[in-house]
Amino acid sequence: MRKMKKGVLLINLGTPKTPTPADVRVYLKKFLSDPRVIDMPAWKWNPILNLAILPHRPEKSAKLYQAIWSEEHGSPLLYYTQRQTEMLQEELPDYIVRYAMSYSEPEIAQVLLEMEQLEVDKLTIIPLYPQYSTTTVGSVLDDINRFYMGRIKIPSLKIVTDFCDFAPYIDALADKIKRAIDEFQPDKLLFSYHGIPVSYVEKGDPYAERCKLTTKLIMERLGNVSYTETFQSRFGPDTWLTPATDDTLRELPKEGVKRVLVVAPSFVSDCLETLHELEIENKEYFMQSGGTEFKMVPALNDDYSFTQVLKSLVLNQDIGIASESDKKTGSIQ
Repeated sequence: MRKMKKGVLLINLGTPKTPTPADVRVYLKKFLSDPRVIDMPAWKWNPILNLAILPHRPEKSAKLYQAIWSEEHGSPLLYYTQRQTEMLQEELPDYIVRYAMSYSEPEIAQVLLEMEQLEVDKLTIIPLYPQYSTTTVGSVLDDINRFYMGRIKIPSLKIVTDFCDFAPYIDALADKIKRAIDEFQPDKLLFSYHGIPVSYVEKGDPYAERCKLTTKLIMERLGNVSYTETFQSRFGPDTWLTPATDDTLRELPKEGVKRVLVVAPSFVSDCLETLHELEIENKEYFMQSGGTEFKMVPALNDDYSFTQVLKSLVLNQDIGIASESDKKTGSIQ
């Protein structure tokens, strides 16, 4: 009798192949064509995308990517996703561990096909988004469903749709923040989450509440630290979640905050949004407004503690949430 084969698939957003306008255009077209990301009828959105955004945005975005691109490793997001996969494989030698991207290679369907060819019987899929949103995890589930639709044999699937209240994740992030606080001694800790349009929340997306819960659980561990919670990465004319990170950082110096420590819990890998939007653009807003010192807490990246988070998710260890008071929000499936 053949021994059961077990697999793990980590999934992140994606990245341009190179920081050139041509490759950025390919990436943006795929990303911005996802109806989960842009909730607008295709007949209305496609002319905007093809005539107003794609002819101009790729060149501007390519310059941003060039500023954070590593000569040694290339795309930071791709590099850290690869490292997370390699480190988890070392911890789980009896599993086949792979990674995929929603909007770049290797594509989700491509890696699911590889798992099928390797005869994986039991597959754990972890979208690398701690806080569920239809724009991220929902899109991943669409891709998974499309792949398995009509297939003869489907493996036993476990999909982790959210791990924002998973105790090992909260512990790993809180420990990292605490070390930074002890070293930096900020006037205020600022949590910056990737934003989404308010209309998505009004339709039932729980993302904003999951972000608030993440902050709450981390602060339970940090104790008496002054903090605020904001949202970044606004795009387009829609009303997005507030308060906005950039506006807040412009105002904090007026309130006497001269030293700010910023953490972005919705990103498990450093990427354009952390390395450029926060650490370059938003730092400049803060400093120009009268701030004196700005420090970022790096994402969990290839920290060994995050490898243990992923391992625990796969092995069902320490499932349950980070606070007894929030048991009703458990989300591991």
